[in-house]
Amino acid sequence: MPELPEVETVRKTLIQLVKNKKIQDVIIYWPKIIKKPLEIEQFQDALKGQTIVDVGRRGKFLKFYLDDYVLVSHLRMEGRYGLHNNNEEFDKHTHVIFQFDDGTELRYRDVRKFGTMHLFKKGEEEDELPLSQLGPEPFSNLFTVNYLKEKLSRTNRKIKIALLDQTLVVGLGNIYVDEALFRAGIHPERIAKDLTGEEYTALHGEIIRTLEEAIESGGSTIRSYVNSQGEIGLFQLKIFVYGRTNEPCKKCGTILTKTVVGGRGTHYCSICQK
Repeated sequence: MPELPEVETVRKTLIQLVKNKKIQDVIIYWPKIIKKPLEIEQFQDALKGQTIVDVGRRGKFLKFYLDDYVLVSHLRMEGRYGLHNNNEEFDKHTHVIFQFDDGTELRYRDVRKFGTMHLFKKGEEEDELPLSQLGPEPFSNLFTVNYLKEKLSRTNRKIKIALLDQTLVVGLGNIYVDEALFRAGIHPERIAKDLTGEEYTALHGEIIRTLEEAIESGGSTIRSYVNSQGEIGLFQLKIFVYGRTNEPCKKCGTILTKTVVGGRGTHYCSICQK
């Protein structure tokens, strides 16, 4: 599933592709993707004539800002957006098409059909699910060392599981939790409340630095992720542990270990993360 850096990269490319384009029509081939409103015709009618003013992000969600509405989109495992001319062919995995008045169209393609779209009146998108229960952005002023320490010191969960909780901090998934924990020298199975003050500080800093570096690299190309222009991310070239099972640690040379924590494949170094 794309994490914060991948979604941020998609957001940046979408701004270049669709900002100020006016929606002429919306074609939906897989209605289950539309979660709000439940009436598909209402979704289509609301979007007709709307102009895409901007594209934002909240955690792993894209936010299309329109004249009167905000479209909240989650890519899930394999959702992708692409801009095409309206005379180009498309395959069976293209499920939603936003046709613009300039002869181009934004197509949403999703092999697994897990993606979701919610449409809200502008200003109401943060008041309901899926955004209402999300924690702070890792780059916001709310995400401080004290905030992280306060939240983690209250839980008996393993640190890996706690960091995947989107109500704690948004945008982190399997890849970047593993990477941040390695950089901070913290074993993924440590109990969150047992970390020291120095470890909370180190973890806070490494979460931010890891995500910043990943965004600069255009995200990680793991499995099938590409941005909205078909370009791959390059952060996987900088990865320390994720997906490197049985390879040597880049810091100490020890063979890396993979285990399962909270049902998620987890990678770490037994020496650097005791």
